[in-house]
Amino acid sequence: MLARQIYIENKLAVLLPALTFLLLSSAFASSAYSQAVAESAGATSVSATAASSAKATTMPKLPATGASSSSPHLIASSAPAPEVTNRKTFEVQAGKDAGKLLLRATPVEAQIWIDGKIVGKTPMLLVLAPGKYEIEMRGARGQTGKRSVDLLPRETRELAVKLAQLYPGHVNTVR
Repeated sequence: MLARQIYIENKLAVLLPALTFLLLSSAFASSAYSQAVAESAGATSVSATAASSAKATTMPKLPATGASSSSPHLIASSAPAPEVTNRKTFEVQAGKDAGKLLLRATPVEAQIWIDGKIVGKTPMLLVLAPGKYEIEMRGARGQTGKRSVDLLPRETRELAVKLAQLYPGHVNTVR
């Protein structure tokens, strides 16, 4: 009978902190506060040895962004992608003597960087102001190709670049 009573007391000693944790965490709606409750429940449970040295948990106050400020998650920007913005900037600066540049790459779908700014993926027709441009194309598997283009007023030019591997695809070892 005494062994049974000790067994029940040991089970209660384990179940009580867990039940307290569940009740307290369900009382708080925010996951951040549930985390704080979990940490404090762990610090004050039966197995905690230094409960008096536990520091209070403080939650940082984040600035409210977007329409829904109750969410603890970061809000994605609704601004256009950088490549769209950069391409439109080049087209606005093109003026009345603009030239056209048709960009192609092998393999296709390579990222296009003009003067260090991403403008999109190949194939693409760009309207640019006359002048000299450094064009870099980057493939999905690390291939690259760089060219320099001097575009004249009202000129239409096609640039096809075969991308090359930056690093070898395989390595042979000699014994």
